Amino acid sequence: MTVSVQHVASPITTGQSAVSGTGQVRAGGQRETFTLEELAVVLSHFDIGVIDSVVEFPRGSRKAPKLLVVSEQGKFLLKRRARGKDDPFKVAFCHAIQLYLASRQFPLPHLIGTKRENNSMLQWRNGVYELFEYIPGQGYPQTLESTFDSGRVLSLYHKLLENFKSEWKPPQGSYHMAPAVEQGLRSLTGSVPAGLSNNGGQLVPVLSFLLESYSRAAEEVEKQGMDNWPRQIVHADWHPGNMLFRDNHVVAVIDYDAARLLPRIVDIANGCLQFSIIGGAEDISRWPDYIDETRLKRFLRGYDEVMLLSQAEITTIPYLLIEALIAEAVFPIAATGTFGRMDGMAFLQMVTRKVTWLQKNVGKLVELAEG
Repeated sequence: MTVSVQHVASPITTGQSAVSGTGQVRAGGQRETFTLEELAVVLSHFDIGVIDSVVEFPRGSRKAPKLLVVSEQGKFLLKRRARGKDDPFKVAFCHAIQLYLASRQFPLPHLIGTKRENNSMLQWRNGVYELFEYIPGQGYPQTLESTFDSGRVLSLYHKLLENFKSEWKPPQGSYHMAPAVEQGLRSLTGSVPAGLSNNGGQLVPVLSFLLESYSRAAEEVEKQGMDNWPRQIVHADWHPGNMLFRDNHVVAVIDYDAARLLPRIVDIANGCLQFSIIGGAEDISRWPDYIDETRLKRFLRGYDEVMLLSQAEITTIPYLLIEALIAEAVFPIAATGTFGRMDGMAFLQMVTRKVTWLQKNVGKLVELAEG
């Protein structure tokens, strides 16, 4: 299969479709949809045999419509990329990674090439389209076995891509020592979004604590010399929502849009956070301060199954956890005053409690990571 940036100027056929739709963009935050013409034209560029059914697949971003297509050749997932995620050159970089991994039996949905050029993406009018094989699976079962396997598969990802080179230039930014994070925290003190409450004057002290904690954690990471460590292609969004599981094992890793060139420990620490953080009830104030230490340990033991970490890398993990936690909270709250549907101030107070716990348990977390 080729990865090239080509635009399909005209349709081949209008065909027939099992889906009814009236438009591409729906008001009120509803999911975008395919039009009948769009669907017929796009599917005509793929050789998947006679189509039996087409149904909406309402998962992931509302701005990226998806359809489950069943044909005589199997099940497929058709996706139109969301605006802002459809730069053909960035898509080509992501596809190059996926095709390379697929050739080495890494667990992921395989891209289906177009029938004329065997291209991994289709560009038609103003859209960029992808067709994947459909892989059935379940969400993260939150077991220790599935956590172990998530760490193991991340290690395999890093091993396979350790020397990967692409003709497409990879991005390099991360949550570590990111000017945008500090700017976001500072901006909240001067211009409070409409949805963010001051909660009796507590906002500024909370933001000051998070800013100082973020800067101090970044400095501790730099003391270990991470700026001089090897860089490779990392996933940069390794969390349970980007994996499918069966029988406590990862059967597919999805969403490679964040892939970039970084020291691998940035990926590993984010994975540690995503698989060990504990939420809870709708009342954020009741969320625990601590992380799930057992799941953190199992994630790292899974990583060790394929490759081992250096002592310097292990030492950075608690500090990178702090940076990643703060960075994840800042951007949506700075933009809207909320974190999803959760109150922004309550969320920042929860992050403050968790950061405080991490700071107090740096030594313990390093010992866990050492095994």
